[in-house]
Amino acid sequence: MTALEFSYHLDKLSTSLRPFAMRLTKDSEAANDLLQETVLKAYTNRDKFTEGTNLKAWLYTIMKNTFITNYQRMVRRNTFIDSTDNLHYINSSGNITENMAYSSFAMRDIKEAIGKLDENYRLPFLMHFRGFKYYEIAEKLDIPIGTVKNRIHIARKDLKAMLKNYGGKL
Repeated sequence: MTALEFSYHLDKLSTSLRPFAMRLTKDSEAANDLLQETVLKAYTNRDKFTEGTNLKAWLYTIMKNTFITNYQRMVRRNTFIDSTDNLHYINSSGNITENMAYSSFAMRDIKEAIGKLDENYRLPFLMHFRGFKYYEIAEKLDIPIGTVKNRIHIARKDLKAMLKNYGGKL
């Protein structure tokens, strides 16, 4: 395949590569950059392409590998390496002081909410919370496993409603 033919095929396939680049990057500008870098790498390495094989698959592979390489490079660039003797300060973003008052209020509210659950829901929920498997709870309470799963689900939903003031911070 001549360079002109390769360029023609590359140009035709580049439009189908754009949606893949958008799925990878989730950003229009980054997708354009990735597409441009992919086409450039494909053109400069056209001698490595085996004629008769799937050019589109080859281009997708180049794009995916380029994206992964760029992502890894970005992660390495943003990783902080502390070479001092105080290794416990690695990636610390400042001093945080808590007096644990928030957690004691939260625990009190959680216990109170669990206490308000109907016994049919509270018992399976607490058993599951303590580490029992669904089938163990079913055997212990002599109820079907589907009922156990349903009661635990309802208990969670009810607790979430009762503890909505915490806004998902628990």
